[in-house]
Amino acid sequence: MSDDDAVDVEVEAPNDESGAAGDAASAAGAAAEEPADANGAAEEDAAAGDAASETPLADRVAAHDEELAAAVADLEAGVTELEAELAEAEETVEDLEGRLKRSKADFQNYKQRQQRKQEQIKERAAEDLVERIVPVRDNLIRALDQEEGADIRPGVESTLEEFDRVLEEEGVEPIEPEPGAEVDPTRHQVMLRVESDQPEGTVHEVYQPGYELGEKVIREAQVTVSDGDD
Repeated sequence: MSDDDAVDVEVEAPNDESGAAGDAASAAGAAAEEPADANGAAEEDAAAGDAASETPLADRVAAHDEELAAAVADLEAGVTELEAELAEAEETVEDLEGRLKRSKADFQNYKQRQQRKQEQIKERAAEDLVERIVPVRDNLIRALDQEEGADIRPGVESTLEEFDRVLEEEGVEPIEPEPGAEVDPTRHQVMLRVESDQPEGTVHEVYQPGYELGEKVIREAQVTVSDGDD
């Protein structure tokens, strides 16, 4: 073998090794591209799924049955309308509940104010009555302070007139039925029946007068009733 042939052999051997290395690199690149392609396909499928979910149901159904799609669209429109009505009704209920709570609070405050007002009116009325009755008591004390044997009747009569005037100013009226008057069970209390020249069952005499304030009977008049003339 010549020197030139030896050189040729040595040159060709490295070329074979380079080809093998290139094939291996290509195979590795192909293997690396396969997972990437798989991931890309999965991502495309996911994107397609998201797009389908965002597409209205009616449009998706229309791809298969237009009549059914129209019915689905009507149902969806009805649901949307009902949801709007429900939201409006909930707002109305909330508003009414708030008004009701405020009305209850206002009514309670009104009741408390009225109660305090009534208590104040009663207190003022009682104070006014006491102020007018105290002088009557003072006159009675002065009458009792008279010397023994003094005629106190005029003073007592004057005091009684003053007391009656106070009652009249308060709207209090005596209940003193006349003899022969019909007995009123709501205003008269029958104490007993006696022989009398008055018609049977009528008032014979007033034993103790009663009093009434407006339409309210404070105390019934105690009376005797005629049992007829035997």
